[in-house]
Amino acid sequence: MTITKYFPKKISLSALIIFAFTSCQPNTTNEQTIDSLLSQMTIAEKVGQITQIDHRFLDDHSDITDYSIGSLLSGGGSHPKENTLKAWVDLYNGYQEKALASRLGIPLIYGIDAVHGHNNVKGATIFPHNIGLGATGNADIVRLVSEATSSEVAATGINWTFAPCIASPQDYRWGRTYEGFSSDPNQVLELGVAAVEGYQSANKKNPRKVIGCAKHFIGDGNTIFGTGIKNLVDRGNTIMTRETLKKTLIPAYQAAVDAGVQTVMASYNSWNGVKCHGSKELLTDILKEEMGFEGFVISDWQGIDEIPGDYKSDIVNSINAGMDMVMVSGEGEPYKKFMALLTEAIEEELIPMSRIDDAVARILKVKLEAGLFDEPLMDYEYLSDIGSEKHREIGRDAVRQSVVVLKNESILPLSNSNEEVRWSKIVVAGKGADNLGMQCGGWTIQWQGGQGDITEGTTILEGLVENSPPGIEIIHDPLANKVKGDVAIIVIGEDPYTEFFGDRDSLNLNKEDLQVIENAKAQGMKVVVLLISGRPMNIANHINDWDAFAAIWLPGTEGAGISDVLYGSYNPTGRLSFPWPVQAEEGASSSSLIYNMGEGLSYE
Repeated sequence: MTITKYFPKKISLSALIIFAFTSCQPNTTNEQTIDSLLSQMTIAEKVGQITQIDHRFLDDHSDITDYSIGSLLSGGGSHPKENTLKAWVDLYNGYQEKALASRLGIPLIYGIDAVHGHNNVKGATIFPHNIGLGATGNADIVRLVSEATSSEVAATGINWTFAPCIASPQDYRWGRTYEGFSSDPNQVLELGVAAVEGYQSANKKNPRKVIGCAKHFIGDGNTIFGTGIKNLVDRGNTIMTRETLKKTLIPAYQAAVDAGVQTVMASYNSWNGVKCHGSKELLTDILKEEMGFEGFVISDWQGIDEIPGDYKSDIVNSINAGMDMVMVSGEGEPYKKFMALLTEAIEEELIPMSRIDDAVARILKVKLEAGLFDEPLMDYEYLSDIGSEKHREIGRDAVRQSVVVLKNESILPLSNSNEEVRWSKIVVAGKGADNLGMQCGGWTIQWQGGQGDITEGTTILEGLVENSPPGIEIIHDPLANKVKGDVAIIVIGEDPYTEFFGDRDSLNLNKEDLQVIENAKAQGMKVVVLLISGRPMNIANHINDWDAFAAIWLPGTEGAGISDVLYGSYNPTGRLSFPWPVQAEEGASSSSLIYNMGEGLSYE
């Protein structure tokens, strides 16, 4: 594939010169290219590189050319008008051609929250959220999942994923608990490195690299309840000495930096009362200078807006603190206002030109290392990677490895290894049994996720039916009140949520879910409870009434992996990566646990 085939019809003379300089000079270093570009750039062009906009909020596509915009993103739920694979490539190429038509032709870097697969795209493989991957305890499967995600993202042209999240959540009332691999920073470090390696590895079939992003720097999983939005958890205050920070949370980021992660996203939360987005101590002194991070720092969605002060002071404070690219988004403050105020601040010398040049140089460095100057555009050649059989099998394997069986009164497996049927009539019930959206959770097609058939995949019920051994009858009775079987598999749990929408002051089970379990027991059935959730929930008062219980987290589209465990074709290996308190609201620090970290049953 040659890049000349994909040049847009209109490309500036300057851009052609830059392309020739970067592509046809074998001895030209990235540093020389960066110096050459910086020497030619106006203030407006530098401001453009620092600006990131959600494509939905562009006033006009020509603004990419006219303002030399450096980055676009598709935030949660942001997709082409028609959410088809071809439309994604066309969307990306259309915007990229506008960037290449600018005076210097610097390509866009396009970001997306591909946090458990290419999860904005219908038909993509949706993998377990990180809490499930953490339960596998297997860095190899995390690496494979990340590689598959990278391949599917790259197939649409997009070159940057805002992942992995390497928080170590402590308070389970936090709505982002499921984005963490574990409450143990050491396990987060190991799996975070595997994810970075997977995302940024060059696929042998598709040589385009996807840029990774370690997030959220830092302390997002350690905020104090009552200090966040609506006096809950998200975006609250983390109280921790610098020494403790370095001992507990910094190592995972240092490991990601050492593994070559190219971008880091700042966190919404405060550290000892100072917003991370405006902390020079964090973004420059620690991350860039002490840790040696050479990539660029990106803000979160409108993250600088939460720094105390007016919008101009937010811009000045964040960039002086070490922010290199600002996710303006365009939803709140208009991006043209941001660019005008940033330009004004530079001209008034509120931000030194050396700081601006450093930010732009870091952005250009990442773009060069990612190969965007060499192959900025994409064709349809790799679309078959998306939702491929190979990737779905990786997803299925990740699901079965993530299942944590915590109670089993000789009910599971439902059939023996020789496929001898133990229970001939199985009732499948509960709101999560045949609900693809619920088993995928948040960050799936829409920001907050959704219910039902929101994309392509296999529900838990479908997996049980499709993979049932001979002699087993599967009956779907959603409320478990019409049919009596030998065993009832009841799938309960949380409805999808994302970020602060998932903050809770109580982690009790849903009354309707408990009623379904009661219905099954009233008919004399053995009860196997499967819990779909993004965190440990309050089960201590109920589990004695259940014959078997498994935490299946947020498994994604490959529900057949659940049937592999239930039928016994896969001996469960999942282990808790979070301690499970008697009272779940007490979080990872609770001294009263129903299950310890590392617990989980196997059949042998």
